[in-house]
Amino acid sequence: MGSNIKTNWNVVYAHKYPVVWRPTYRRKVLINGVEPRLKEIIYPTAQEFQAVVIELEGMPDHVHLLCEVDPQFGIQHLVRYRKGCSSRLLRQEFPWLRSRLPTLWTNSYFVATVGGAPLAVIKQSSENQKGV
Repeated sequence: MGSNIKTNWNVVYAHKYPVVWRPTYRRKVLINGVEPRLKEIIYPTAQEFQAVVIELEGMPDHVHLLCEVDPQFGIQHLVRYRKGCSSRLLRQEFPWLRSRLPTLWTNSYFVATVGGAPLAVIKQSSENQKGV
């Protein structure tokens, strides 16, 4: 099997998910040091759940994440935990976020599966969003 195949004790998988979420009211909050701190929060939380962050790009008003997660754990649990943890920590460390928004992230998010698309294409798509 290829190196992109993962396994746990009873499932062999290769699920990669592009995920996008945004701040409440689509406010531009990933500025003034918030984006680098978000990345410092996201990477360790992924490791706690045996997930792999392949790519993470923060735009001022939304986050693009490409990750791989055990299907038995579920992408919905990983996203919910990441959003909750990052919201709590960022609002503690950056008080101006508390004054601007009732909650940091919206309840919604976009998730898809990569399917047969090469990862390089997915990564490039995420990186191209920086220039938009």
